[in-house]
Amino acid sequence: MKLRLSFYLLFAITTVLLVLLITVNPNPGANGSSEKVSRTHSEKNSSFHHKDFQSTIQLSAIGDILIHSRVYDDAKQKNGGYDFTPMISEVKPLLEKADFTMANQETMVGGTEIGLSTYPSFNSPFEVADGFQEAGIDLVTIANNHTLDRGEKAIMSALNYYDKIKMPYVGSYKNNNDAQTPRVINKNGIRLGFLAYTYGTNGIPVPEGKPYLVDLIDKEKMKEDIHKIKQRSDVLIVSMHWGLEYQRLPNDEQKDLAQFLADQGVHVVIGHHPHVLQPMEWVSGKNGHEAFVIYSLGNFLSGQEGTFKEIGGILSLDIQKTTNKKGTNIQILNPEVNPTIVKSNQQQNYRVHSLENVNEKQNEEMIQHMNQFID
Repeated sequence: MKLRLSFYLLFAITTVLLVLLITVNPNPGANGSSEKVSRTHSEKNSSFHHKDFQSTIQLSAIGDILIHSRVYDDAKQKNGGYDFTPMISEVKPLLEKADFTMANQETMVGGTEIGLSTYPSFNSPFEVADGFQEAGIDLVTIANNHTLDRGEKAIMSALNYYDKIKMPYVGSYKNNNDAQTPRVINKNGIRLGFLAYTYGTNGIPVPEGKPYLVDLIDKEKMKEDIHKIKQRSDVLIVSMHWGLEYQRLPNDEQKDLAQFLADQGVHVVIGHHPHVLQPMEWVSGKNGHEAFVIYSLGNFLSGQEGTFKEIGGILSLDIQKTTNKKGTNIQILNPEVNPTIVKSNQQQNYRVHSLENVNEKQNEEMIQHMNQFID
């Protein structure tokens, strides 16, 4: 009797287990459905446990470093070397304040071995790079109308020196491999991508088969470059050597290119070449994207004299990156320009000053000039 009861009890338990198993998985052969549910659940868990990330950095930029002979003669030392650090010592704290500072090095720093030279075909001492690096410059843009002034030899000499002192550069390259290497720098978790272009090279032809020596403004190439670097960066910053010299407002071509860059998703456009300050503005691109554009930062250090040519600016802005389960969002915040002015005593003792410390009224006028396009 006990044996019969045990048999019925075992049969009942087995039956219940089979029913439960069929209820939980009515189609035990459909492993794909089961895996899909599990994978979706894993994604939800991943989102649930996702840690929000936010980082903000300050980016700064300065205008043209245009080293005429009267400037490098003033920097010459008794030992035959050059020292440019006293010229920029007053504004060094402003350059160092930012997390990342970039400059437009308009004259090639090819060094003394190939012979220094001034306008119209420039070549500058290596010590220019040393002085600005010591003052806080983290990257130089070198695509401009003077890139080819002294040919490939000066370019290679300059780029080799930049590599020696570990100064990143963009806009001119050693070879195709160098040109195809994206300039992306990670700063506090924000990946900054850099490109630089120029309208031309003062009629000097780019050597055949060596387009890497200078990046020229070409919308199709720029579009390809932007698409490539966007895959590796959070924020895209493009330096543009454009416009007309000594004109205080951007022309139609600059406006058209700014719109093109905004449409491509560029975040910040920094202009050079006019040698005077031109305003900044927000440019609305496709899909609601907004680009910050400053049309010209003027001269930062040069031997040029005359109204407005001695005045430049230090641009500063905040870049904020926020990442959460919805994705990554980039904001460009708080752009402002601190005007600067170059002063000398009969072409000696060149110094870059904060304009506010020299002429408060003119400083206010320059700030109003720069903000006239800002809503």
